[in-house]
Amino acid sequence: MADTEYSLPRATFDKPVKLLIVVAPFYRDIADNLIAGAKAEIEASGGTWDIVEVPGALEVPTAIVIAGRFSNFDGYVALGCVIRGETTHYETVCNDSARGITLLGLQGHCIGNGILTVENRAQAEVRADPKAMNKGAGAAAAALHLVALTHKWGAPRKGIGFLPDAEELKIADTSRDTPTA
Repeated sequence: MADTEYSLPRATFDKPVKLLIVVAPFYRDIADNLIAGAKAEIEASGGTWDIVEVPGALEVPTAIVIAGRFSNFDGYVALGCVIRGETTHYETVCNDSARGITLLGLQGHCIGNGILTVENRAQAEVRADPKAMNKGAGAAAAALHLVALTHKWGAPRKGIGFLPDAEELKIADTSRDTPTA
C-alpha cells in the first residue's frame, strides 16, 4: 500500500505574523505540552505569539471572537483537552467547541483547532507529546497556513473591530481624503 500521509511544507511569510494561542488548561500538563508545540511551530515560521487562558473548551471560540474584535492578531491556535467521562457532557463540549471554531473559520478567522477530544488520558498524552505527534504544533501549522492563504489572496488588513488602521489615527467625521493626525 502506498504511503498516504502528507504534511504541507512549513508556511513562510514576508513579514512576521502574530498568533494568539487560546488555551483551556483543565489538564495542565497536557495543555503545557500542546502550548510548547504551538510556540515552537510559530517561532519556526518566524512568527510571534501571545497566549490567553480560558476556563474551558467551550470558552475558546468566545475568546477568539473577543480578540478578533478588539485586537489585531493574524490567526489563532485553539488548544485544550476534553476526556470522555461518565456523562454526555463530553459530547456537548466536543461538538459545541468544534462547531464554534468552525463557524469562526467560515467567517474568515484563521484558526488551527488543537482541542483534543479523546477517550482517556493515555490518548491525550500521546497526542500532546512534544517529541512525537504534538497536536499543538499541528494546530499552529494549520493556523499559519490559513494566514498564508489570507496574505496570498487578501488585501492587507485594515482596522479591525474598533481599531484604526495601524498607520493612521482616524478623526471623527473625516473621510479618507482628509488629512489624518
